[in-house]
Amino acid sequence: MNTAVLGANAAGGPPPSLEVRSLTRRFGKLKAVDEVSFLARPGQVIGFIGPNGAGKTTTMRILATLDTPTEGDAFVCGHSVIDDADAVRDKLGFMPDGFGKYPNMSVVEYLDFFARAYGLTGAARRDAVERVLVFTELRRIAHKSVTELSKGMGQRLGLGRTLVHDPEVLILDEPAAGLDPRARVELRELIALLARDLNKTVLISSHILTELGEICDAAAIIEAGKIIVSGTVDEIRAARRTRAAEKAAGGVGMGAALAVRTLGDPTAAVRWLLEQPGVTDASEAGWAVGFTFDGEDAERAALLRNMLAAGFEVTEFAAETESLEDAFMALTEGITQ
Repeated sequence: MNTAVLGANAAGGPPPSLEVRSLTRRFGKLKAVDEVSFLARPGQVIGFIGPNGAGKTTTMRILATLDTPTEGDAFVCGHSVIDDADAVRDKLGFMPDGFGKYPNMSVVEYLDFFARAYGLTGAARRDAVERVLVFTELRRIAHKSVTELSKGMGQRLGLGRTLVHDPEVLILDEPAAGLDPRARVELRELIALLARDLNKTVLISSHILTELGEICDAAAIIEAGKIIVSGTVDEIRAARRTRAAEKAAGGVGMGAALAVRTLGDPTAAVRWLLEQPGVTDASEAGWAVGFTFDGEDAERAALLRNMLAAGFEVTEFAAETESLEDAFMALTEGITQ
């Protein structure tokens, strides 16, 4: 079995806190999850990326012991989700993409309810609720009704509910969905603190790939139930470049993404670039020009020399920073099940 080890500290690191082994889930003839394998270690934030219907939520529900696999198994802190579900629930916190908010219940009552559901009593329960209120910065609205919370505060409450029993592994399904930019930044900072300062493993799915690229140590891309590629963010970017090289070798052009900035109107630069061999898809991007160039370093240098000789006053000329979103678009094919 080929299990992807996610994160830069995989070799010689601590035992995995999350291990997925050949996980398969069928619904009739449909394979929603198909031989999915990966593992992650404490202190890592792992992005779980894929289009709608790829199998992300099904995998997460299995990890949270809300569903059972048809084949394979998964382990949370060494406990099987099949054979030792109660122990898994003690070690894992699951934040689904939607969760109930009970009416006539305040923030503190809501958290206290879930603390009691996890078997916490007395001072331990009060301390757990207070710890979560402070960490999520909900203390100032502790007595506000949960039905009156903004979307951002509601997501903080959902995260708090997930943390109340102090789990070692967190499974977060689209936690930033519907949040405004400030709320997304604040949620991202909380997740970083959980991994960096509290040494928790965080598996997070999101459609906002630019943010995942900023927060994740590693990622797994899933499509049609299968893991397409997994590894550190840099390894996934390298896989994208390898795929581009393979397509180029097969006669399918996928050159490097470059950007050039010149003084004056960029329209002239666009027209000039489109006339040069190896250049495709040149277009204005603000005051710069983005384009694709199918050539090696020597050809890039020659292109820049020719551009200067043509009279363009070039102030910047560089490869565009490749994002996780770029890699996702290049590595997936938009297959639906």
